[in-house]
Amino acid sequence: MNSRYIEIMDTTLRDGEQTSGVSFSASEKLTIAQILLQEVKVDRIEIASARVSEGEFQAVKKITDWAKGNGFLDKIEVLTFVDGDASINWMLQTGAQVMNLLTKGSLNHLTHQLKKTPQEHFEDIRNVIELAESKGIACNVYLEDWSNGMRSSPEYVFNSLDFLVTMPVKRILLPDTLGILTPSESYSFVKQIVDRYPGIHFEFHAHNDYDLSIANVMEALRAGAHGLHLTVNGMGERTGNAPLASTIAVLNDLMPEFKTSVNERSLYSISKLVETFSGIRIPANKPIVGESVFTQTAGIHADGDKKNNLYFSKLMPERFGRQRLYALGKTSGKANIENNLRDLGITLSDADLKKVTQRIIELGDRKEAVTPEDLPYIISDILDSDAIEEKVVITNYVLTHSKNLKPSATLQISFGEEVFEEHAQGDGQYDAFMNALKKIYCKKGISLPILTDYAVRIPPGGRTDALCETIITWEINGKDVKTRGLDSDQTFSAIMATQKMLNLIGIPENKIKPEVPLASALS
Repeated sequence: MNSRYIEIMDTTLRDGEQTSGVSFSASEKLTIAQILLQEVKVDRIEIASARVSEGEFQAVKKITDWAKGNGFLDKIEVLTFVDGDASINWMLQTGAQVMNLLTKGSLNHLTHQLKKTPQEHFEDIRNVIELAESKGIACNVYLEDWSNGMRSSPEYVFNSLDFLVTMPVKRILLPDTLGILTPSESYSFVKQIVDRYPGIHFEFHAHNDYDLSIANVMEALRAGAHGLHLTVNGMGERTGNAPLASTIAVLNDLMPEFKTSVNERSLYSISKLVETFSGIRIPANKPIVGESVFTQTAGIHADGDKKNNLYFSKLMPERFGRQRLYALGKTSGKANIENNLRDLGITLSDADLKKVTQRIIELGDRKEAVTPEDLPYIISDILDSDAIEEKVVITNYVLTHSKNLKPSATLQISFGEEVFEEHAQGDGQYDAFMNALKKIYCKKGISLPILTDYAVRIPPGGRTDALCETIITWEINGKDVKTRGLDSDQTFSAIMATQKMLNLIGIPENKIKPEVPLASALS
């Protein structure tokens, strides 16, 4: 079966910039334009609206200067208006040579916004198009609010098209301006037009107000549309436009009868660049470009991938310059962890792997996410803990920190079946904890080892919820001994390291009289 070529016009720099709160600088616009044309390889880009501002003028001039020197000038388009020679003069000054003329595509817009008759509007359009042609400017035409026009005033729409097809217009652009179409309407409306004007190039411009933009795009293509207007990350006014990455993936995988020039491997990089320049964060679960869309979380899925790629689909991350990841957390299974360990070049015995899995599940109950960078720390903590038999357990503690008051700690500790409690203040929360601990040991005349070094590490790229490894060096019997603690809370990781030290020195031989009955301590 022969594929039908579909032109892709990216309008991130024009329609996409209408996203609330977004304004690209001239340099940012130039960078995005260069990547869209040279790396993503869209057919054309719409970069601005005429006469908006001095900044917009300078941005368009930068892009056209670059495009002229690199053979892309005919791929640069600007939205213009039916305003006599004003938009055309603006374009001539910027060096742009393709205009997308905004005309009224519904009788409602024409009557209430322009307050003109169809014939008056058509005559104004004729004058602009003829002037543009005389100045060497190519013309495409938008039918603004076309979708509502087809619903409420189809006769007007066809009168407009009857007029436009007699003019020197290269493409006619059909926008669902308010994102109101259903898939069946998208098919029906486009089909009526394509069948009636078989020699004309029509393009579909979808908005996403009902989250139907991709479905509408699919039906418009089946009906015979020759081109699509898309934006990076689906940016645009209100709920945005049909997204570039998802649309291309759908065409490549689900509609092979259509072909585009877009390079899939560049979709993620342009997405991240636009995210950075726009300040609009990409949802983690946004198809193709979201951070988590190629991450398996459930252990059963990772196990299935290992046993014949049972949870793979055509959406392989490598297509988009990405890689499959296996999340670590409370739903992790051994397969998730094995996949991450393999990437790190680490091999564990089944017994150690089981312990690491259990530790990750425990951490996942308290922490947003465990990252692959956390794994070496977890393994170190597990292996360190295995070497120590736990007979001394810090069963509970309360740490307080208040303005203008010294930090304090209340500590509960068990030696076997005996439980003791003490309270103390200190220069910091951990210092208060150690002072309370010293009180318990001092009652038996036992001095705790001297803390000679205290180091805190987090994995590279760690966030505020990253795992924290605390390594404490103690002087025990004239030798330096290190103990480690690992948790997302820095103070708790230090307390875990301290508990390991207490078990190294063992339970005091002379029994201390418990200050808290065991039953009440555990109730």
